[in-house]
Amino acid sequence: MPPDAVSLPARAALAISPWRRGLVVLGLTWLALIVAFASDWLAMFDQWWNSSTYNHILLIPAIIVWLVWQRRDAVVQFTPQPWRWGLLALAGAVLLWVLGAFAGFDLLRQAGAVAMLPASALLLLGPRVFAVLLFPFAYMAFLVPFGDELVPPLQTITAKLTVALVHASHIPAAINGVFIDTPAGLFEVAEACSGVKFLIAMIALGVLVGNVCFVSWRRRIAFFALCLVVPILANGVRAWGTIFAAQYVGVERAGGIDHLIYGWVFFAVVIAAVLGLSWRFFDRAIDEPLVNLARLQSMPFLARAERSPIALPLALLGGTLLVLGGTAWAQAADRLSAPMPRQLFLPVVPGWTPVAYQPQAAWQPHAAGADHRLLRRYRDAAGHEVDVFYALYATQGEGREAGGFGQGALTPETAWSWTGNGPVMDKARSERLTSGGKIERLALTWYRTGGLLSGSNVQLKLANITDRLLLRPRPTAMLILSAEQRPGRDAAAALRAFRQSIGDPGQWMDRIASGR
Repeated sequence: MPPDAVSLPARAALAISPWRRGLVVLGLTWLALIVAFASDWLAMFDQWWNSSTYNHILLIPAIIVWLVWQRRDAVVQFTPQPWRWGLLALAGAVLLWVLGAFAGFDLLRQAGAVAMLPASALLLLGPRVFAVLLFPFAYMAFLVPFGDELVPPLQTITAKLTVALVHASHIPAAINGVFIDTPAGLFEVAEACSGVKFLIAMIALGVLVGNVCFVSWRRRIAFFALCLVVPILANGVRAWGTIFAAQYVGVERAGGIDHLIYGWVFFAVVIAAVLGLSWRFFDRAIDEPLVNLARLQSMPFLARAERSPIALPLALLGGTLLVLGGTAWAQAADRLSAPMPRQLFLPVVPGWTPVAYQPQAAWQPHAAGADHRLLRRYRDAAGHEVDVFYALYATQGEGREAGGFGQGALTPETAWSWTGNGPVMDKARSERLTSGGKIERLALTWYRTGGLLSGSNVQLKLANITDRLLLRPRPTAMLILSAEQRPGRDAAAALRAFRQSIGDPGQWMDRIASGR
């Protein structure tokens, strides 16, 4: 066969081979990263599938594929080329995962595991291809199940908004934290009623629609603000509607109506309202491309960046070493364990006598993975009673985080609920808790590691991360002083009196940890 007969197909095959090679290598790399960090991906999938707060994330992978497909004509205008500075991006993603592992903070671990995917794409495909696909890669952030931290403030906002609407409806009501007492009964704005699931989903929707339907950044910001405000207001109206209906049809029937409409039906109504208000302001034409190809082709930064290529084998080797190094570092930190005393004792407190622990409602803080736990009630001559809970950890990590979710004074799935912040006392985290809206308890929490004494979970995490970065074994202690609110016995006054008797909380915690 004459050479001319094969020249055109040969050139075509040569033209598409960089993309074929790049996509195959990237696909295998992503598969390897997902397998290497399978525990994090499985934990995320479990939340996507089993938690109604994160069910919407099941749609995110399909949305990302669609976003990439919409940019297919633009992305094939460039040739994928491994980029040496992509190793720095991958190192940052690995470091994020390592910091999450060090802190026992699942959100950081999962964010790091997800961030490795776009970082490896930057490494293997190069800066111009990455720039075309920047938004789909950035949208991967919504694969991370975040938002639990928003529940307490959203509960408070919903409760205040609801009681304001109840009062506007001329229904007498009293609010105590997240509890609203009305003639029809006592209502609680529970975690499931905070509206967090709809707010998170609306944030994801707001970012998506802002990119696809708007060109003006001013309009994008306005639309995103609408996606933040409307679900919060709508959730308050929904809660008010339930209370309002209960005044006439009873709590049970009103609750049944609420359960019927609350869920994806409610979310669909919210979406329809937001899109209906915004539709006329969409300023991207239906046939307008999502990527300004001419602008990307002329950007000096991308032109300069392309001058730093790296051979594919070196890129893969460098990425592999970064991942192996990060996981080895985390495994070495996991083996850290501070020496523990055989037994702990709560010391004698001047002016206070140990008494039988007989709470009005069963209450015990949660300290999963702690090596030692102590719980005792003290009483002074004035009749004040204070409950002391102390937990000591040889190390912090998965399943043994003093400041982890569900740890401390408020244990999930119990009769106790958070009602609000308590009075500020000596760097402690101060919380008001209630059992059924009738029995109240004030709890002060301190964490201690090294020289740190704080009630801040963030400060504890940073201190634990520093210790593990330096491979420095240090114990972590948690102290919770708590008192029940009783007639004639103020919980805050009892805690202040006990705090004055023990002196500096940090030194007192160190004394207990020493076993003396």
